[in-house]
Amino acid sequence: MSKTRILDGGMSRELIRLGAELRQPEWSALALMETPDIVRQVHADFIDAGADVITTNSYALVPFHIGEERFRSQGPALIALAGKLARQATDAQTDRKVLVAGSLPPIFGSYEPERFDPTRVQDYLNVLVEGLAPHVDVWLGETLSLIAEGDAVRTAVAGTGKPFWISFTLEDGDEAFSLDEPRLRSGETVAAAAQWAVGSGAQALLFNCSRPEVMGRAVETASAVFRQQGVDIEIGVYANAFEAEESEGGANETLHGTRDDLTDDSYSRFACDWVEAGATMVGGCCGIGARHIHKLARILKG
Repeated sequence: MSKTRILDGGMSRELIRLGAELRQPEWSALALMETPDIVRQVHADFIDAGADVITTNSYALVPFHIGEERFRSQGPALIALAGKLARQATDAQTDRKVLVAGSLPPIFGSYEPERFDPTRVQDYLNVLVEGLAPHVDVWLGETLSLIAEGDAVRTAVAGTGKPFWISFTLEDGDEAFSLDEPRLRSGETVAAAAQWAVGSGAQALLFNCSRPEVMGRAVETASAVFRQQGVDIEIGVYANAFEAEESEGGANETLHGTRDDLTDDSYSRFACDWVEAGATMVGGCCGIGARHIHKLARILKG
């Protein structure tokens, strides 16, 4: 377990904890506009907790959250600021190397694969990539619901010379537990996503923003595909803490309730199971805070 890489946790709840005001539709993008010092402090808190990777606060910097006009006029500056704040936090850490992952979100809305538009996606992704590129070590396409979104990220970052990771969100409603195999929210299988990853050039395949209970099967499936293909692609997990009845619908459309039972202890037990199944990268998504990451770092790297 000593080789496990620790990712950071969810940004938005930590922003709120430290006093930032978040409201829809801007959500975490609002902190970049009004309280950027708190964004930097959240990054620092995750680093202090033991994270080896922090993710830029660029998830909500898309028209879905800030509107088309503001994306065009203010988006480039806000995207660059998100990258700078993350880099400042890692530069202040002198004891060990911490990577900055550039968050590339689902452009047309979370959990909504039917909205994906291949004719327009690069227009938006290119703005994000250009603004973040000077500040990041690796690209992270995250909370993607269908394989085509992952392929769009691959295309967008191809000319940057930086490695990329792809993270898919999984079907995690009650019906997910009766499926014959784990699936993305698009209905595509995790096995198909892993097969795509083999030929994509991605250095890591991750699963995020889904209930922790569904992550283990996805890790096992991806591990089996990679063993069969004889490839060395890392597998990662960062689950959310959304209450089960609120896991449906678009992420970040409302302030979802979070589970009381996902303490740092219980979440770390899930994480140990993921590592046992083959994950080498573990962190947290929505509702998983610095205290959870601190516990993960102690257990998985202690």
